[in-house]
Amino acid sequence: MTLSDLETVLDWAAAEGWNPGLEDAAAFWAADPDGFFLAEQDGRLAAAISVVNHDADHAFLGLYICHPDFRGQGIGLALWTHALSHAETRSIGLDGVPAQQANYARAGFVATGSTLRLEGSVRPAPWAQDPPPRLSEPGGHAALLALDRAALGHARPAFLSNWITQTPTRRTVVANGPEGPVGFATARLCRSGGKIGPVIAPDTATALALIAGAAQALDLDRIAVDVPQQNAALLEALDAAGFVETFRTARMVRGTPPVQSGSLQAVATLELG
Repeated sequence: MTLSDLETVLDWAAAEGWNPGLEDAAAFWAADPDGFFLAEQDGRLAAAISVVNHDADHAFLGLYICHPDFRGQGIGLALWTHALSHAETRSIGLDGVPAQQANYARAGFVATGSTLRLEGSVRPAPWAQDPPPRLSEPGGHAALLALDRAALGHARPAFLSNWITQTPTRRTVVANGPEGPVGFATARLCRSGGKIGPVIAPDTATALALIAGAAQALDLDRIAVDVPQQNAALLEALDAAGFVETFRTARMVRGTPPVQSGSLQAVATLELG
């Protein structure tokens, strides 16, 4: 793809109800410009997929969409096979709809859990802090990259450096401990409302404060948060605050999964992990 193509594919994603962020294209592209693929048929864009190489050992698959006019012709499957080769020997993760889990399993992907999207209002948020977590600063990116790597079990510097840079539609807030940052969260405006992710925090209370602070930084009311199923404490806290599950994906990996820590409270994006 070109960057312009990627913007078109995100329009497809919006039409499918995925509600992408307003500035997702540039951040996605920064992760791995060679990791976005298109199939064309009769001069038209027919199918899309991304296989983004985050580091030497780990990649992530997303944006797997076939335009409705070209479904059932094998175009998407051929593109899938072509794109997977971009990862070379890396492990590949994905967040797929449960209905496709059997198909992904046939391609060598193994289920490692689920990701639950919870949506609700952060006004009022009983777990907001006063003052709220501070906005991140460019000079503090290295510390946040280190926190993210420890949480995910792999590095993704190209993607995250762009993702946590402040823009008119994206804000990142940081929680500090005695020796520096202990967590952070990014909020972004989407086609409808906003999303918070990633949320990296040492405990549920800090995660909740970061979610509230990130939402406040963009003056968001209704938000969505994509929480790993094993993160029961955060799921319970959001449920108690009136959040409801609106979507669920199967997290699957082909190859050796990265070893994640309990500080991964919510994922950044279902498209790039």
